Amino acid sequence: MRAAIRVVVLLSVVTRIASAQTTPKHRLDPDRLGLTCVDILKMSSTEWVAYFADKAQPPAADKASEVTRAAAAYGKCYDAKTDQLAASLAKSGKGPSKAARADFASFEAALRAFTEKALADAQPPADTQKHALAALYEKQFRYDLYHGYELKILPPGSPAKSMTSMAPADANRPATAAPAQNPGRKASVETDEMSKAKNRFGELLGALPDEKLHELHASFGAILGLHEVDEATTLAVYRYAIFLLEPTSEHPSYPPPF
Repeated sequence: MRAAIRVVVLLSVVTRIASAQTTPKHRLDPDRLGLTCVDILKMSSTEWVAYFADKAQPPAADKASEVTRAAAAYGKCYDAKTDQLAASLAKSGKGPSKAARADFASFEAALRAFTEKALADAQPPADTQKHALAALYEKQFRYDLYHGYELKILPPGSPAKSMTSMAPADANRPATAAPAQNPGRKASVETDEMSKAKNRFGELLGALPDEKLHELHASFGAILGLHEVDEATTLAVYRYAIFLLEPTSEHPSYPPPF
C-alpha cells in the first residue's frame, strides 16, 4: 500500500515538473527595460525613445531598429491604456454605441488607407523608422474616441483626466476638454492653428507629382469628408497627415502627440 502511495506521489511530482517545463512563463516585454506601462506612459513617446536609446542592453543594431523597438513597446502600453478605458466605459454603459463604434471603424479604415498611400508616396518614401512612429501616432484617434465619452460623465469642475491609472502624456495634443478662459481668444488660436496645418499640408501635397497628389487628396477626403468629426479631431488628422508626408527628421512639424 505504501509503495503504491509512493508511486502516485512520484508520478504527481513528475507531472508537475513536466508541466512547468512545457508551459511558457508570463514575462514582461524585455523592451520595456524592466518598467511597467504606468512608468513608461509617464513619459512622452519622444522621451521614451530617447530613454530606450540610452538604457537598452544590448543596444539596438541601428537607429531605425532602436526607434522601431521603442515605438512598439510604447504602443503596446498605449493600447493597454485605451483597452482599460474602453472596458471601464462598457461596464458602466456610458461608452460609444454600436453605431458610433461602427462609424469610428469606418473612419479608422479610411485613415489607414490614407496612411498606406502617404507613406509610399512621400518624398522620399518613408523608412522603417517613419513606419514605426506612424503606427504609434495613429493610436491617438482610438484613445480620443473613448476619452471623449469619459469626459461626458465626469462631474462638472472635475479635471479632464483618465479614470484609468495610466494617464496619457498629451502635451502636444490640441486642448479640447478644458473650458476656455477666454472663448473668443481660444477660437482665434484654433483657427490660426488650423490654417497653419492646412497650408503646410497643401505645400506637401503640391510637391508631389500630379497623379500622386490627386490620389492622396481623394484618400484624405474619405477621412474627413465622409465622417462627422469635431474641430480638434480635424486638426489632429491634418497634423497626422503632415507627419506622414514630411521627410523623417529630428524635429518634425508635428511630432507624435503623446
